Amino acid sequence: MKNNIFTSLIAFIMCLASCSFVPKDFDTSDKDNLVIQLITYVLDQAHYLDKEINDEFSENVFNKFLENIDPYKRYFYSYDIEEFTEYKYSIDDAFKNPNLDFFELVYARYMQRMSESEKIFNEILSKPFDFSKDEVFESDFEALDYVQSKTELYDRWRKLLKIYVIENYHNEVEDDLKEIESDSTFQVRNKEIIEKETRESLIETMNQNYRFVAEEMERSDWLSIYINSFVSQYDPNTSYLDPESKDRFDIDMSGNYAGIGARLQKKIDKVEITEVISGGPVWRDNILEKGDAILKVRQDDEEEAVNILTMRLSEAVKLIKGKKGTKVHLTVKKVDGSISEVTVKRDIVQLEETYIKSTIVEKDNNEYGIINIPKFYIDFDNQSNRDAAKDLRIEIERLKEQGIKGLVIDLRNNGGGALKTVVDMAGMFIKNGPVVQVKYFDKEKQILSDRDRSILWTGPLVILVNEGSASASEILAAAMQDYQRAIIIGGNQTWGKGTVQNVFPLNRMVRGNTNGDLGALRYTTQKYYRINGGSVQLEGVKSDINVPYRYKYLDFGEKDSENPLKWDEIDDVDYTIWQSNFDFNEAITKSKERMSNNEYLKLIDENAKWIKSVRDDKLINLNYDKFKKRLEENSLKTKKFKVLNDFSMTYTFKSLPYEVDLIKKDSILGIKRDRWHKSLNKDLYIDEALNVLSDLRFSYIEH
Repeated sequence: MKNNIFTSLIAFIMCLASCSFVPKDFDTSDKDNLVIQLITYVLDQAHYLDKEINDEFSENVFNKFLENIDPYKRYFYSYDIEEFTEYKYSIDDAFKNPNLDFFELVYARYMQRMSESEKIFNEILSKPFDFSKDEVFESDFEALDYVQSKTELYDRWRKLLKIYVIENYHNEVEDDLKEIESDSTFQVRNKEIIEKETRESLIETMNQNYRFVAEEMERSDWLSIYINSFVSQYDPNTSYLDPESKDRFDIDMSGNYAGIGARLQKKIDKVEITEVISGGPVWRDNILEKGDAILKVRQDDEEEAVNILTMRLSEAVKLIKGKKGTKVHLTVKKVDGSISEVTVKRDIVQLEETYIKSTIVEKDNNEYGIINIPKFYIDFDNQSNRDAAKDLRIEIERLKEQGIKGLVIDLRNNGGGALKTVVDMAGMFIKNGPVVQVKYFDKEKQILSDRDRSILWTGPLVILVNEGSASASEILAAAMQDYQRAIIIGGNQTWGKGTVQNVFPLNRMVRGNTNGDLGALRYTTQKYYRINGGSVQLEGVKSDINVPYRYKYLDFGEKDSENPLKWDEIDDVDYTIWQSNFDFNEAITKSKERMSNNEYLKLIDENAKWIKSVRDDKLINLNYDKFKKRLEENSLKTKKFKVLNDFSMTYTFKSLPYEVDLIKKDSILGIKRDRWHKSLNKDLYIDEALNVLSDLRFSYIEH
């Protein structure tokens, strides 16, 4: 996840204190070589891993670079790859002693093949596609071989372009049918015309993309891809930020932009949402989620949507961002395979929406508190500003005044934040003791503990997590689980990110730099461990109660990324398990029995398996009748699961007295809270959390 456990300032200071960079003279005569020297030096001196840069490493960089610039295998021939292979085992040496011969060869050949392919796709799109032809395309691009001839290359391009055309052709045909249902005077277009218009639209999109590559992408952009093919071999959270990327990173972190409030990643066949930012428009409207793919972007004053699949990510982002208050229309392919257009009103990420909020709900004649923590925020520069730990303490005190009998802490989709905040929060639920162990790249270990013997909340505690809970969220959940202080309810596991990153500006390494901005390196400096000695790296935090959810069988988390750091464990530390009269085992058993007999949950699990099967099917029918039949079958299946969207409970959630007074003066706050309360009533996790708290209230054990 993007959020570091420490702030960049703290991480940087600790990095300097720990790694003690040795002064070194760098050759500053060539900017590209200088950047490579600096990156390899910092990685060698300060990255958590003592990585051996050898022939195996070189081979991995070789494969990754080719995958990054030609993911569809639609440019290079097999004999191009054979020629490149001369450098396959020498890239490691080329980074140790900067040499860009391999990069220059691939870059020049790529530009040549790009130019040649422009003629190919224009020729293909100049003629109608035969939708009656019985053929399929294997969209598992990793399994595809590079073509051996121009004939094979032409055919690959033809099928790739036909995928786009057949999908959009189908959408246009269906749109016409919907129009005539609502307007009998509407003139349905001839299907040959629809096919022609779809091809012409693709020609325009492709040519725009090629003009962008030729006119706006510079050699430095491709060099950044090459360098990142190298640094990403260390771990998935290590990356080189060229000057432009660093600027975007700074803007992203500050939140000072108007957009939809989502982080995107360009993958082989899609632009995927990898994180929904707390406080952003998408988060507030709850219309998109992690794993959804954006296919097209349409501005509010335009009729035609622009396909972004062939664009560079930065260009796609420019289309999505815009002035605050304007609308953007996104054609989205949901995780379950359904496609629809959604409208998002651009806005600046609202910081107040990332702050802790709470509510009260009644169940079985008892009132319970629910506290939502979107992130672990703290301002080290200004201690008077809001702090998540201070806010949590205030909310718990307020809830106690209302006489709550149990507490739910919601950490779902909380990507992390400040470590100090986690330690402070953990201390509110235990007498005192260790919370987390941190191990630096120089192998030293530090134990961070709560030293305050007071306990703010002694009653029943449930913590909600999901696959989007990462870093600091995992630390808090793990600590409460190890102390047996709380019952953890979630999916299979949390994200599984047990590492800490630092962003290091490379300019700081060169005195009197005359080469301009050199960018920055984001690299992993530390790992953290549970107090029982285990790591959350890859494995995350396993839930005590596993609630089925729609995306249960899809690949999410650190373990599904490339080159993640391995799971390991260190010695545990002394800590005293929480002693309470609440019978956790009985409550967990009752919960599992409840869920095993719940037909609604069985349907969720069935839906999750179906979504997995849809995502795993890599064969695309290019015969229109078969293509349409498959979509209709999927649509029928989707209708079966529509009932899941209708789920709703009958709880009455209410704001605390202080917030009721605020709402009287702020109607917008009232709307926000009303929307939140409605979403809680459709939230199966909340329902089960309240059931568990109710069970804990009436289950006791003797010590």
